[in-house]
Formats: sequence, structure tokens, C-alpha cells
Amino acid sequence: MRGLQLSLSKGQKLRLERALEKLETLSSKSNSDASVTVADDIAVNNEDAILKGHGTTELDGRLVATLCGVVERVNKLVYVRSLRARYKPEIGDIIIGRVIEVAPKRWRLEINFSQDAVLMLSSMNLPDGIQRRRTAVDELNMRSIFEENDVICAEVRGFQHDGCLHLQARSQKYGKLKRGQLLTIPPYLVKKRKQHFHHLDQYGIDLILGCNGFVWVGEHVEVRDEMVEDLPNKSEQENEEVEETYTPLDTRENICRAANAVRVMSTLGFMITVEVVTEIVSLSRSLNLDTHEMLGAEFYVLVAEKEAERRSLLKRRK
Repeated sequence: MRGLQLSLSKGQKLRLERALEKLETLSSKSNSDASVTVADDIAVNNEDAILKGHGTTELDGRLVATLCGVVERVNKLVYVRSLRARYKPEIGDIIIGRVIEVAPKRWRLEINFSQDAVLMLSSMNLPDGIQRRRTAVDELNMRSIFEENDVICAEVRGFQHDGCLHLQARSQKYGKLKRGQLLTIPPYLVKKRKQHFHHLDQYGIDLILGCNGFVWVGEHVEVRDEMVEDLPNKSEQENEEVEETYTPLDTRENICRAANAVRVMSTLGFMITVEVVTEIVSLSRSLNLDTHEMLGAEFYVLVAEKEAERRSLLKRRK
């Protein structure tokens, strides 16, 4: 919530402060045991062979936090995850990047990290879907696959000795993203989950939450297995794609609404989840607001109040 810049009236400011105070109270109660500040003791319940991880140190036989954040445990490993931090890649992360260079046998991508990422030609599926050795012809046709400023979804494969990231796109769900909006939010607002690809069926759009803080909202694309398709059907589908080169007006409006919902959540400092995005879009429709009115001060206050109500109801059910 630091750095929130909104032109609010006195009444709106009071309502927003009241809602944020309620949210802070709810979060402090639920995370009272997990949240720590610098020099706080971390309870380990006299366990043996505890592994001290990032953000912890031992002082007079006690485990002490050296960062402000949330205590995380993985088996014997205890570490502190900072609440506001830059993106730290991990193997298996779903990320979104923009191509900045086409180099020999590789594409270089900007992924909101201290270093650029590399997608090798051998680490992705070819357009024909056939698994084969890459040839010089494939290298010459690299710009027909991805070129500069293309937005790509991929997965973190590993790291080089110099810290450079290697990506892979060996599935049909990865690749170039078209007909949508790319949003940049703080990476700590995207929690790592099992599913980062979401299809909002009622709106006909796709929502991809990149672990690196890039969020894609675009027209829904059916994922096809090209290895199973026969050639006649494939040619017919290509002809249909050539004919339908436009995005319907309703779909474009839904894309803008979902993108504005993500912007509102990011400005308020809320975690980005597909459930809350859907609720915010439904709220804007129920109030008969235009797309641009979702970025008004009154809607920010309404979203904060609705989020406080939602979290209080969840806490009562528990």
C-alpha cells in the first residue's frame, strides 16, 4: 500500500482507510505466528538438526530472523521469505517475456530480472510439431517463429554458471502470445501455484499469471495437439484462422475489464488470483460501469471494501 496515489475525496479517503485497517487486522491475526521482523525469535520447538536458510541466523542458541517477512519451512529447512522483493527465478517457474534479440540458435528475452533469459531453438517445439533435429534451415527461419518485441510464455529450465536463465517451451500451451495486453506488476503479488494458466470461459479470455510479475490477458486460444491432427483438418483450420483475423468487440471489452481489474488489485497491493479478478469484473458489470471508469477513485474504494468483506466471511467460516 505504500505509494498509493489516488485523488480521493474526504469521504472516500475515510472509507478506504477503514477498509485497509480491517484488512490489516485480519492479515495480522492470521499470520501472527508466521510473520517476523528483524531480530524476532523463530520458534523451532527444540527440534534437532534444523537447517538455517535465507533470512535466519543463530544467536545465543536461538534462531533469529534477519529480514522482515514470513517464516517458511521445507522439511528441516527454515527460512524467511521477504514480503517485498525482486523476482528470484526457480526451475519450473512459468514466466512471460519479451523478445529483445534474435541471436544464432537462440532468442534473448527480457523477463523483469537482473539478467536476460535465453530460449534455445532446440528447447522449443517447431511450428510443424515434429520432433526432429534442428537444421540450418530452421535457424534461418527463426524470425518466422519469434521476432523482436514478440511476447512469449515459457518455463524456466535451468541456470548457466554466469546466472543467465535458460527457458524451454516444449508444450503447446507455451509460445507466442497474441491479441491481448501485457501488464507489469510487482512479482511478490503473484503467488506460485500449480496452475498459472486460467481460462475465463464466461468471458472468452485467457489469464496467464507469470511468476516474474508479467501478466497476460488475451483472447482465448485453443491448445491443439498438432501431432495427432491429420493434414486435411490442419489445412482447413489454417484457412479458418486466416479468415478470422479480428477479435470480437465483446472479447476486447472483457480483456480490458480483466486488465483493469489486475491494475486495481496491483495498486491496492492485493495478491493476484483468478477468483478475485473474476469478482472485480463482475462487480464492474453489476454497477454498469464503463471500462475506463474501473480506474476511478470510487471503484478502488469499492474493491477494497468488497475484499475486506470477503476475507472476513472466509475467516468466519474457518
